[in-house]
Amino acid sequence: MGLHRLIAILLLMESRGRIKAKDLADALETSVRTIYRDIDTLAEAGIPIATETGPSGGIRLMEGYTVNLKQLRGDDVIHLYLTGMGIHSDGHSESGLKLKNALLKLEKSLPEAYQTDIQKAKVRFYFDDTPWWTKRTPITCLETLRSAVWHSKKAVIQYRKINGEQSARIVHPYGLVVKMTDWYLVAFCERAEAIRTLKCERIEQAELLNEEFAIPPDFSLEVHWKTQRKEFISVRKEQEHYPVLLKVRKEKTGILSKLEVLYSKEEQDNVLAAVNMHRYDLACNEVGWLIGQAEILEPKALREYVKEELRQLDRMYREE
Repeated sequence: MGLHRLIAILLLMESRGRIKAKDLADALETSVRTIYRDIDTLAEAGIPIATETGPSGGIRLMEGYTVNLKQLRGDDVIHLYLTGMGIHSDGHSESGLKLKNALLKLEKSLPEAYQTDIQKAKVRFYFDDTPWWTKRTPITCLETLRSAVWHSKKAVIQYRKINGEQSARIVHPYGLVVKMTDWYLVAFCERAEAIRTLKCERIEQAELLNEEFAIPPDFSLEVHWKTQRKEFISVRKEQEHYPVLLKVRKEKTGILSKLEVLYSKEEQDNVLAAVNMHRYDLACNEVGWLIGQAEILEPKALREYVKEELRQLDRMYREE
């Protein structure tokens, strides 16, 4: 039924008054034909919608009709937008409670035709983004950071680097990025006089300052993040390059799909494959599952490490 898209159309019509089908299609990244189908669906559900042709025409709600979506505040819409992106919050956190309140307001304002679907979705789908064996590190300052980003307010933060070093800095929060379940703040740091990417879980304190800032007109959060990500991957590849030569029987070559293969070639009943295991210490930690699946030919240091591990295992079980 495209419920999220239908809600978005109602929001846009309510806020803009009149909007063209093509503008709706562009905003929602779908086709004009789909928009017209959605408009028909809304009309069939009892929403009085008028369409007008011509240069000044468009799609709008009938005069005097409202679905009361204006009761949603800016923060409510932001939380709805975040959950639409798949960014979910703990229902017991401040952010989670705000999201629940926004959803309740929205549900109450929707026509009766949608209530059944909403209730059904609530009991049929459950999103659990918590890891199995570890607890997610709480982001204590997330709401303050969101507010700083949204209202273009400077903030003073206490930041802890990965080595434990702490520092206070004044930042201009340009935007927030969510990578899987990790949150990052992209901000201009006054101390460094440069844009920095800060992991939110390492921001131990954050306080809004009563001072606004302006984002440079040529700055794009998406472009900046993609550029930084590409550079990060490139640097890590250069720094973490530890090729390991494996001899794998042809019937076992499925294991190569789990590894970063640099090159491979067939040799009689085997496949010789060079894989990147990043660093010697990481290779030692990860090589255990390869024993019995492949023979490690090179480098010599890793081969000797595996041989010693096997000797210790042999002694351990012989003692019994």
